[in-house]
Amino acid sequence: MSSKKEVKFAYSLAVILFIVGVVSFSAFPAGTHGEPVRIMFKSLAGKVFFDHKTHVSEKGYALSCGDCHHHPKGDESSIRACSDCHANSENGAPAPKTCLECHNPEDYEGIELTKKTDAFHGQCEECHVKAEAGPVEKDKRCNWCHVAGG
Repeated sequence: MSSKKEVKFAYSLAVILFIVGVVSFSAFPAGTHGEPVRIMFKSLAGKVFFDHKTHVSEKGYALSCGDCHHHPKGDESSIRACSDCHANSENGAPAPKTCLECHNPEDYEGIELTKKTDAFHGQCEECHVKAEAGPVEKDKRCNWCHVAGG
């Protein structure tokens, strides 16, 4: 039989390893073939955790890159993260507020341009309704996606 010290040590070690695992899981997302496994979007309403791997894997929803990423059109190797354009640049210049700051207006004739947050909400909710999975706007539960600390 084990002594109380050995049992206490084993429980302490298990707790420490659990905490290290949780921190590593959320702070250091691993990627395969350049694809992120998990993404944490920051917003005024709180951070949004997005499980990229579940959305693209065959065992998950099996979405293709083009199902979510709208730009650029072409092969999947040229797809960039939204944050590549919609984040502050390295020189401190503000992020573009609209597509038209970088793109020609003729490219968008007849297309309604939306803010990034509206595009995310619409695209995610539309897919969740169609797939009958995940939270949808009609639920009006922001905390299904947004967590405090945004």
